[in-house]
Amino acid sequence: MSSTAAEVVRLLSVQGATVAVAESLTGGLVAAEITAVPGASKVFRGSVTAYATELKHELLGVDATLLARRGAVDPQVAAQMAAGARKALGADWGIATTGVAGPDPQDGQPVGTVYVAVEGPDEPVPGSAAGGKVRALRLNGDRAEIRRESVRSVLALLLQEITGEQTGNERAQDTEQNGGF
Repeated sequence: MSSTAAEVVRLLSVQGATVAVAESLTGGLVAAEITAVPGASKVFRGSVTAYATELKHELLGVDATLLARRGAVDPQVAAQMAAGARKALGADWGIATTGVAGPDPQDGQPVGTVYVAVEGPDEPVPGSAAGGKVRALRLNGDRAEIRRESVRSVLALLLQEITGEQTGNERAQDTEQNGGF
């Protein structure tokens, strides 16, 4: 269990909000990370592991034309997966991962190309950002490292959106200004 996952669960609990997950390359690791946190059942609605491309359309509502034209490794696909998870599982927040963990390229994309996405509430929870956000990653390492970093990145993006922070560095700067506490 990561400290980021624990903080996500804590903040969602305080806000009375929920999260749902759509995963491709991470194959359930994001859901496992969240549910490893005690009390996750208060905030975690569920997950869809749509590893096969057609399932992204069938289960999460990703546009079939987009999938046919661009493939599954695409920022719009990630955004639609997050929105689809949020809608299908009835959550305030939806998060998603799609990309290429290796060993071979996919959809013309090199190994290490990953997109993580967050779709927030239409009406923002007080103190949070609203709407969706996609982050493009270019990761190095082996398959396991790429998958691990994808989990870390999507949870960090969710935490950033929940708290309304614009960058990860703002919090570090604020901590530094407050004597490190």
